[in-house]
Amino acid sequence: MLDAASSKKPLVEVRDLKMHFPIYAGLLRRRVGEVKAVDGVSFDVFEGETLGLVGESGCGKSTCGRALLRLYEVTDGSITIDGVDIATLSNSELREKRPTMQMVFQDPQASLNPRMTVQAIIQEPLDEHTTLSTKEKQQKVYDLMDAVGLNRRFAGRYPHAFSGGQRQRIGIARALALNPKFIVCDEPIAALDVSIQAQVVNLLEDLQEQFGLTYLFISHDLSMVRHIATRVAVMYLGKIVELAPREALYSAPLHPYTEALLSAVPEPDPSIEAKVERIILQGDVPSPSNPPKGCNFCTRCPKVMPICRQAEPPTREVRPGHFTACHLHETTSQTTEKTAAQYEANERQHGE
Repeated sequence: MLDAASSKKPLVEVRDLKMHFPIYAGLLRRRVGEVKAVDGVSFDVFEGETLGLVGESGCGKSTCGRALLRLYEVTDGSITIDGVDIATLSNSELREKRPTMQMVFQDPQASLNPRMTVQAIIQEPLDEHTTLSTKEKQQKVYDLMDAVGLNRRFAGRYPHAFSGGQRQRIGIARALALNPKFIVCDEPIAALDVSIQAQVVNLLEDLQEQFGLTYLFISHDLSMVRHIATRVAVMYLGKIVELAPREALYSAPLHPYTEALLSAVPEPDPSIEAKVERIILQGDVPSPSNPPKGCNFCTRCPKVMPICRQAEPPTREVRPGHFTACHLHETTSQTTEKTAAQYEANERQHGE
């Protein structure tokens, strides 16, 4: 799923990524099935951009983000980061690659060791991956604390002494310690107060500009993703159903699931809010261990057609840089391709 319109080269290339977790049952613990948490996902993240990954709880967003950093052993597919396929690396080779890619976790309380000081938490990656002197490490920790807006005097304190927003800043400083190129932000604002969320997102934007970072920003908060993301990918039941530049996706979504998600976003203007038509999806999300035949969304889609229950829709580029996996747009896409082919043929004819 490539974006030909982008002039930058991809830093991260994901192709047909699958994360299937086995299900065991019975007295002998035989394998009876598998949970298809991520089932054939492909996308690129370009240098310096923020790709937003959205979808409802349980759709596979966080699993996808963790798989990208090889925190899980990948079932199938390739993950190329900075020219190296990390899905095939040995443990020692992966360790050498770790400084390039880091993660900011969802729960700042659970992701920080309560028995370590802020100094020790931020310094730990430096201890593991660098040969800096003790004084150099301390200076680096202070510089990182300055960068994320924490007072240096707090370096000797423990995580329990900080608020949720401050703990997340500690987590961000730790992620930046090794000068990474790519950071997966796994719902970094979900556990924070609304008043703090904007501060953390603004901090991430400032750090991106300062250090030239590339983000995969995972969230279910569509309004916040609109604020920070360059492009947005929408996930449903382990698959990406739509990927597009931010404004194109929010102003003219192509997939029925994206339309339903966006219709649920509240509008701050009461006059606009009164005109919004909510799309209420019927039924429950199918089990990822037994997804429906054909399109994953066919059991809840308000625009379902007979073909949706039979064949899985291919991902097509319906508009420049705007991809969707939906049978509704097959005719549109084919017409666009045909028109482009006819235009090229006419150009060649005139050239001759």
